[in-house]
Amino acid sequence: MKSVLIIGATGAMGSYLTEKLSGEGHEVYAVSLDRMESALPNLHYIQVKNARDPETARELARKHYDAIVDFMIYNSVSFRENSPIFMEAADQYVYLSSCRVYANEANPIVESSPRLIDVTSDRQLLFSDDYCMHKARGENFLRNCRFRNWTIVRPSTTYSRKRCQLLTLERTKLLECIRSGKPALLSEPARHIPASLTWGKDVADMIAGLLFREDTLCEDYNVTSSECRTWEEIAGYYADLFGLKYEWVSEEEYQRFRDPAFDPEKSLAAVWQLKYARMFNRVYDNSKILNATGLKQENFHTLYEGLKHERATILADD
Repeated sequence: MKSVLIIGATGAMGSYLTEKLSGEGHEVYAVSLDRMESALPNLHYIQVKNARDPETARELARKHYDAIVDFMIYNSVSFRENSPIFMEAADQYVYLSSCRVYANEANPIVESSPRLIDVTSDRQLLFSDDYCMHKARGENFLRNCRFRNWTIVRPSTTYSRKRCQLLTLERTKLLECIRSGKPALLSEPARHIPASLTWGKDVADMIAGLLFREDTLCEDYNVTSSECRTWEEIAGYYADLFGLKYEWVSEEEYQRFRDPAFDPEKSLAAVWQLKYARMFNRVYDNSKILNATGLKQENFHTLYEGLKHERATILADD
């Protein structure tokens, strides 16, 4: 039996990993902002006010763990503060990066494909702390630090029990359209772009397969399905499974539908997420993670099957 600390244990991926590892008999310490109760003697929920706070990190790190899996979203500064605390406290530290770090220069994408931070000519993006930038900076920090017990995992866009996306529309906006019968407005330029969406449980299974192993240290893995579908196909799945109506409109109309307060000069995170993620071809070769874990692509749910499986919880009231 191994001990593992999961930070962000109730999220789209963390909840499934917590269930899997505790079900396998490991001693799991699950960090959450919410108060949670466990019926299992080997699953211990830890409620914290701010998991990004270094004092909280030091408190969690008083115990040594066989592995720490960190699902938190930091900025560049807070990651440099917290990650050494966790690496000191574990035999293996798993850092959640993202496939959003990749540029649009490889098809299919593999772990060595160019990253935006290394090739972009957009200096405003480069000198920002946008999600794709601070995740890549976190990777760079790990590679250059004194610790050699890290593993980098990069999920693609992930859906789960109460999390789903269509382009950059989140569950709340989609539910508003589904329940009202009003169409969701989608960006026409992204219509035929291929994307990969992976079920949170499949991501958790891939991450679990990397734990407690010396041969996965100082390695990076794309924890994603190799299935790809265009955004038009994905919109069709939402129509079939959830009754969503939708229309294709200009990018500006889409952004203003997503957020009526959208300002192209100020809402840069929204602009960049669409431009540098959803408008990029996202086709992955996941052979590295499959070879490392022994999993097979056919073990994973197809996107249609996964959304169908989660339909009831996605539609449920919070």
